[in-house]
Parts: sequence; structure tokens; C-alpha cells
Amino acid sequence: MRDETSFEEFYVGVFNRLVGQLFLVTGSLQEAEDVVQEALTRAAGRWARLRDYDVPEIWVRRVAMNLATDGFRRTRRRLLMAARLVPNHQPPPTLDGVVVAEALQGLPPAQRKAVVLHYLLDLPIDQVATELGVPVGTVKSRLARARSALATWLGPEGVRPDGRVQDHGGATNRG
Repeated sequence: MRDETSFEEFYVGVFNRLVGQLFLVTGSLQEAEDVVQEALTRAAGRWARLRDYDVPEIWVRRVAMNLATDGFRRTRRRLLMAARLVPNHQPPPTLDGVVVAEALQGLPPAQRKAVVLHYLLDLPIDQVATELGVPVGTVKSRLARARSALATWLGPEGVRPDGRVQDHGGATNRG
């Protein structure tokens, strides 16, 4: 049996990391914080069971990924409307980070999740398949398609001098 780690310690230990991971999936810090908070709220109610898992964080991440998918369209519309009303005056952290985040937003959510889990979290393909609840072959297919799309978008002709990424048709993808 695992040690009696308190939920508060677990929360503090995983919150920022999960928000960073989900930000790469959602493209929105606010949405990432919302889905991670909701997933952790659900975990709190199940903590007596979850704390005995080898890695309870995997359960929370999977719930957060599912919530991001479920609320993706609704939240996206709300955020786009809010963005039109209030301009964002925060500068991007780095040009490379913006280019990658913009390119990731050009991928379908299923491919984006696979890329974040495999390439950015360095999880093996079989673990990605388990977390996403899909066969290994599906993960490999999603990763191959994502690599192809990202190579097109981030290749020498895919990145504009101002760092903005072009979509397949050559138009600028503004995120």
C-alpha cells in the first residue's frame, strides 16, 4: 500500500505540470486550468482509491484530456468571443514557443493529444494508447499524421519570417 500522501500534497505536486501539459492540448491557459481543476475536483472525491494507484496523476491527466475534448468547441467559442472583447496585452514567452503552440493548434485534438503525450511528455506509445483509450496502431497513425502536418507547417517554407505559421494552403494560421 502506498504511503498516505494527502490530497493537498498531491494537488500541489501535479497542478502546474498538468496545466502546462493541457495548455499544449487546448491552446488556452484558462481552459487548461479549468479542465485540470475539474479533474482534480473529481480526483478529490475518489482520493481514498486513487492514492493507491501507482501513478494517480495519469488518472487525473486522462480525465482532464477527456474534459478538454468534451468542452473543446463550447469553450473555444466562449474564448474567441472574450478575446474579441478584451485584447491580450501579454507578450508571448518566446517566439519558438508561440510557433510550436500555433502549429499544434492546427492539428485535430486527437493528434494534438498524442503529440503532447508522446513527444513532449516522452511517454512510450503503448502508454499513450492506454491513456487515450485507443489501440497502439491508432496512436502510431495519429503521430504519423501529426508529424507530416507539423513538418509542412514548420518546414523552411512553413514558418514566416515574423514567426507565424502558415496552414497547408499558404494562408496564415492565427491560432
